[in-house]
Amino acid sequence: MFKSMQWKFITIYFLLVFMAMVIVGVFIIQQFQDYHLGVVSENLTKIARDYFVPELESYEDLDENKAKIQDYVDTYTKGLKFKEEVFIVNPDFQIIASSNELLVDKSAVDVLEHILLSDARRGQISEKDKLINTGGDKPINVKNIVFPIKNAGGKVIGILYFRADLSDIYKTLDESRMILIQATLLALLITVVLGFLIARSVTEPISDVTVKAAKMARGDFDQIVEVKSDDEIGQLAGMFNYLREKLKITLSEISREKSKLETILNYMADGLIAVNNEGSIVHANPTALSMLNLTKEETETKSYDELIGHLNERLTLRCIEENDSDWVGSEVIRLQDAIYQANYAPFKDENGEKTGVVMVLQDITERQKLDNMRKEFVANVSHELKTPLTSIKSYTETLLDGALDNRELSEQFLQVVNSEADRMSRLVKDLLQLSSLDYKQVKWNKKNADLVKIVESCVLKLNMTAKNKQQKIKFVSEGVPVVGYMDIDKIEQVVLNIMSNAIKYTPDGGEIDVYLTHDENSAKLRVVDNGIGIPAEDQPRIFERFYRVDKARSRELGGTGLGLSIARQIVEAHQGQIEILSNYGEGTEVVINLPLQEKVV
Repeated sequence: MFKSMQWKFITIYFLLVFMAMVIVGVFIIQQFQDYHLGVVSENLTKIARDYFVPELESYEDLDENKAKIQDYVDTYTKGLKFKEEVFIVNPDFQIIASSNELLVDKSAVDVLEHILLSDARRGQISEKDKLINTGGDKPINVKNIVFPIKNAGGKVIGILYFRADLSDIYKTLDESRMILIQATLLALLITVVLGFLIARSVTEPISDVTVKAAKMARGDFDQIVEVKSDDEIGQLAGMFNYLREKLKITLSEISREKSKLETILNYMADGLIAVNNEGSIVHANPTALSMLNLTKEETETKSYDELIGHLNERLTLRCIEENDSDWVGSEVIRLQDAIYQANYAPFKDENGEKTGVVMVLQDITERQKLDNMRKEFVANVSHELKTPLTSIKSYTETLLDGALDNRELSEQFLQVVNSEADRMSRLVKDLLQLSSLDYKQVKWNKKNADLVKIVESCVLKLNMTAKNKQQKIKFVSEGVPVVGYMDIDKIEQVVLNIMSNAIKYTPDGGEIDVYLTHDENSAKLRVVDNGIGIPAEDQPRIFERFYRVDKARSRELGGTGLGLSIARQIVEAHQGQIEILSNYGEGTEVVINLPLQEKVV
């Protein structure tokens, strides 16, 4: 209870008032006592000097005038109702007169203060307060004061001794003390009540702030402290409300940033893994888990080195710490169907100390594949150009060596040279066209055209070639125009390429069926042959540049290996799709889907 600020305030107020009342009470009582005792002393001194001393000093010998002196004492004390006791003592300390006649002729030493008597005999005025026992219920306080009686020569001839009863004064003092005690108790009671109210006015807002701060710490930012004054408590309440609003805004911003960061990390294309110095995975985004075939439970129950060690030993935290002083590096993870580039760097605390490693996993499978394709493409181009060049050079050298004189042989050689030159020309032409398509430098001449007429034109152009192989080309359409917005020459090039491939790879006497259907939005062209077909393992790569299922046969038939790649790019440039369906040994079906976006002129 006393740990409460409210009770501390009350205790402080209580002690302050208590100490103040005690100090003031002691001071007042002491002053009161000193004042009244001083008044008694002054009165007795005045009586002594005005009445008793002059009268007694008028006698040469006090013992000889005992009767007169006793009469004077009786007259003064009884007539004036003088309550103080009066003793006239000779130098031998014998009482010669007194207001208490029973003590006359008694030795003063037995009933009076010997020290005061001795002081008076030496000519000194002295006084002393003393508690004496009178035989009553309790002792009483008395004031003893002595005055020397001197003759004309200055010799002490007697002693005037007053003994005043101080009971009334001390009774008044006791009553005053009781009043002060009662006042103190009342003041303390009022202090406790007022202290409680005052302390409550201070601590209640603080308690309110404390309770609401605790709720705010648990995430409830709807707490508002009422500002009731402009003092420090009011300023505290106002500052709490300001802090609450700022914290609410700041935490909202942090929450948004955290959500944004989590979204970025969870949906980024690259995998991300964060590992602390103890080797525990503190974060792994879904992409990283998918790349490495891990589960969330594994990252929580197993160490990083345990999970990554079998993939690449150099990526373990132990190896990173041992081999890289700055913890920055890059490694490759090769899985069965993927290749990942792992780039890692440390994350640090506010003191710059390394506290862990962040690793970013990039899927470089396609990049590696493209790089391999680029190398293969360069090798294929070199090979495709080298072969005809070698033939041309060989036949040219033969002609120069003397074969030129043989007309029949020279014509044969020149036909070979011409054929190889045509082959190179076709290759270069196809390469230039592919380059234009790649860099989108092709000038398209699109217009509304009837796809039926384009296909019929292609069938007509290839009829003779098919007849030379005893093949039949059958074109089946719906008997109505199929009009779309297209580049006639480019679409014709595609159809010619597909149909010529069907003729080339279909044995003599085979059939090539061409079907054209359409609906409101698109047209479907199907070229079906009963040729040799394409093995299943080669079908995914059939549209790659320079890819041939049977390279020797393709060269023999004059193909460059670029036709299908060009065809696909032309179709896709028209927002269409092309696909090949084939069963090896049974034939091939090429399907082209083209949107019919007729342009209104």
